[in-house]
Amino acid sequence: MGSVSLKIGDGTARFKRASVCSSAVNLLMLFSVITTNLFALYAFTYHPTSLHHHHYPKNISLISEKVSLILREIESSQKKLAQMEKDLLGYESIDLSKPNIAKELKEFLTRHQLPLGKDSRTGITEMVASVGHSCEKSTDLLSQFMSYKVNGLCPDDWSLGQKLILQGCEPLPRRRCFAKTIPKVGLQPFPISLWNNVSEKSLSWSGIGCKNLTCLNSKKLNRDCAGCFDITHGYETQRYVKPRSKNDFHIDDVLAMSSGGVRTSFDLGGGSGTFAARMAERNLTVVTATLNVDAPFNEFIAARGLFPLYISLDSRFPFYDNVFDLVHVANGLDVGSRPEKLEFLMFDIDRVVRAGGLFWLDNYYCSSEDKRKALTRLIERFGYKKLKWVVGEKVNGAGNSEVYLSAVLQKPVRS
Repeated sequence: MGSVSLKIGDGTARFKRASVCSSAVNLLMLFSVITTNLFALYAFTYHPTSLHHHHYPKNISLISEKVSLILREIESSQKKLAQMEKDLLGYESIDLSKPNIAKELKEFLTRHQLPLGKDSRTGITEMVASVGHSCEKSTDLLSQFMSYKVNGLCPDDWSLGQKLILQGCEPLPRRRCFAKTIPKVGLQPFPISLWNNVSEKSLSWSGIGCKNLTCLNSKKLNRDCAGCFDITHGYETQRYVKPRSKNDFHIDDVLAMSSGGVRTSFDLGGGSGTFAARMAERNLTVVTATLNVDAPFNEFIAARGLFPLYISLDSRFPFYDNVFDLVHVANGLDVGSRPEKLEFLMFDIDRVVRAGGLFWLDNYYCSSEDKRKALTRLIERFGYKKLKWVVGEKVNGAGNSEVYLSAVLQKPVRS
């Protein structure tokens, strides 16, 4: 698979993938440049022996016409080659010459030379800022996101940025404005903060339907968060320590399965941060990946004294290989009906788990038998050791039975 990088030079942001096709295009361009230069050299140096002095103006005019024709042919060839390269690479471009492109977006995507010239270690001579290649599909929204007063307050548009992220426009461009600040009143010291409700005044409610915690707790925001913002009286106080079914694993039982112990963990789609809180009670470090879909998840998790990571599951995890002792995921693994997308996610999870580390699949909803079998076949391809594997049924609010899969898997050592 080719790599994707951002190339900006002629006023466009172009996403380039190295391939056999792109190599052929480069060779074709090189051949075109050499050929046209040879024609130009011939036109300038050719002097017929039969010319007399009074023929010079006519000959000079003829040469000038030929040179102009050659230059037009060169320009036409370059345009055709650029279009061929674009078609072969399969990526669109952000055309920064359009009138509706925000000035700040142009400034961010412009190449900037290193102040001290070429870096001796990396060979880099200029810095290139990047945005997700899917941003091209949302140019109008991206320009709206980048329309603000430089050195002023940022617009209260976090929901616009999240909408771009959910459409694949990730990473977002950086901005030169000051984010809205909200006084964090009523914060409790750690570890008391783990199980004390956060002051509603310290949370941002813009762009969210609910405007208080009572409203949030009355809704089932997703399969992993039904009343999950009640951390003093609700079910969150029992999660991972008082199992309600055979699919609910006790956290200490899972930690005891690890060879070499658990120190660092990664929680995908961690709701209001209860898994991270249970780990923190045991002096273990957890990073919780979540977005603010319908609720201020990131602020709430941070107010509990935990570490939220504002990132979608479509993005490559910003961690080095083999760094986590445990990865915990529930229905964040559900990426719809695209098996390729699930494969990419599973391979990235596998990448960040150390050899001998654990992958805890917690109450994954199997909407059909085919879906469960497909996930089972995918997991088996990784060669994980099944330390615990439970398929069980639960009755939902409508009185219907649903099938869930819970498992604790150990990553093998691969040569």
